Amino acid sequence: MKKSIQWRLGLIALSVLIALFLFLPSTPLSDKLPEWWHRSVPKISLGLDLRGGSHLVMQVETDKAVESSVDNIVADLQTAAASQQLAITFSRTGQDVTAKFDETLADKAEKLVKESYAILDLKSQGPGELVYSLKPAEVRRLKESAVQQALERTRRRVDKYGVAEPQIYKQQNDQIALQLPGVKNPQEAIAFIKTAGRLEFKLVDTDSNDMQKALAGKAPQGTEVLYEEREGEDGKISKQPVLVYSKTLMTGDRLTEARVGIDQYNKPAISISFDGEGTKIFDRVTGENVGKQLAIVLDGVVQSAPRIQDRISGGNAQITGNFTHEEAAKLAIVLRESLPAPVKIIQNITIGPSLGQDSIDKGVHAALIGGLIVIIFMAFYYRLSGLIADYAIVLNLVLLLGAMALLNATLTLPGIAGIILTMGMGVDSNVLMFERIREEIRAGKQPRPAVDSGYDKAFLTILDAHVTTLITAAVLFMFGTGPIKGFAVSLSLGIIINLYSALVGTKVIFDIINTRWKLEKLSI
Repeated sequence: MKKSIQWRLGLIALSVLIALFLFLPSTPLSDKLPEWWHRSVPKISLGLDLRGGSHLVMQVETDKAVESSVDNIVADLQTAAASQQLAITFSRTGQDVTAKFDETLADKAEKLVKESYAILDLKSQGPGELVYSLKPAEVRRLKESAVQQALERTRRRVDKYGVAEPQIYKQQNDQIALQLPGVKNPQEAIAFIKTAGRLEFKLVDTDSNDMQKALAGKAPQGTEVLYEEREGEDGKISKQPVLVYSKTLMTGDRLTEARVGIDQYNKPAISISFDGEGTKIFDRVTGENVGKQLAIVLDGVVQSAPRIQDRISGGNAQITGNFTHEEAAKLAIVLRESLPAPVKIIQNITIGPSLGQDSIDKGVHAALIGGLIVIIFMAFYYRLSGLIADYAIVLNLVLLLGAMALLNATLTLPGIAGIILTMGMGVDSNVLMFERIREEIRAGKQPRPAVDSGYDKAFLTILDAHVTTLITAAVLFMFGTGPIKGFAVSLSLGIIINLYSALVGTKVIFDIINTRWKLEKLSI
């Protein structure tokens, strides 16, 4: 036997052994395999439509992220005006910045805004008033950034929830879709995910008279009553009212790190760090409000309200209080995983495991029945060569499952459809080669040169068909959502493997037959 044949046989045998090694943990036989196998060998994961679980769609309230950015701009401009001793009052109206002043300061007000924030455009003006709006490109950037940050932080939060193989992806402009296989209680998952909601820093109104008015339902203008939840010695949660100013001084999207540390009294504390812009804002906020309490508010609930002891510069700060280590650790997680804008659940679908199993059964039955019909047809129509094509179909399926396991791919119902489609394409490739071989035999060639010529002439046609389909699959993967991506993955892998099994897997069998036996006639 020629060395080229031996090399190809060895390559095929090795690839089959590796594929079997990889996807065996995904089969019912996996229960008989040792524990180390399950820990070290990757396996095919089942998607939501096959395993059952929860499908959630969250909408990010991106307008809130824009308003928070405008709040920061207003505060910065107010500080700049005060430093220049200009009697200009800045405020936020919706997503606009309004500057009010004496008419004699109009030029100075316009100059101050222009030099400080080039991202603002003059929207309207009147006597003693200028109204600015963010440039459309900046609004778009803030909204896209809010969605992207929400996507990343939600993914980290879901990972901590312990969901196996979750799929989290952006859907439309401001929506995030979550597929949580195996999660039977979506409300519990929602509660866990939303504990990492909108984080805000607000000043506390410590005036007792204002608190009494607020509790009587007459809160002073610009304030609101929030509650701080405290756990008593008996384990019960009590709510303590906290009067805070409605204005948000800073949001959690500027936070880069939050970890548990120890304060000067050896008590648990939380050390926090901010990004470049956040460092400037926090420096200004703490410098202007020394001695006041700064409430840390998560989704409308006060987590802590430490007193600002001194101006904090450099982007690093420490939150102290009567924390236990567990409370400090929980608050650190909350701070670290906060979302830049509020989110709300707009879709909540639960798929039961029985429906998933039914989908698996139907998909497997369809694949087996379709595959069996194809195998019988090929053997009947192309005789011995048809059996070689059937071997290629089985080889293609084994290698495809092994590749999916190697990549930790998630198998979905559309993914099963992709596998069945690649089986059909595998048959199509062999049909093209066999018909070419038949033409060469009709032209008077002997079996061996007819096979070689048939493979050579069909190669470009097969390659062209597979490459164009692969491009389509790549586009589906890039722009599709979860189930469509599953279809694209199985289709792409199937196309690549099909080229290997059709051009190498079957050709080596024909070469073995022609080398061992001097055939005068080919069964095709």
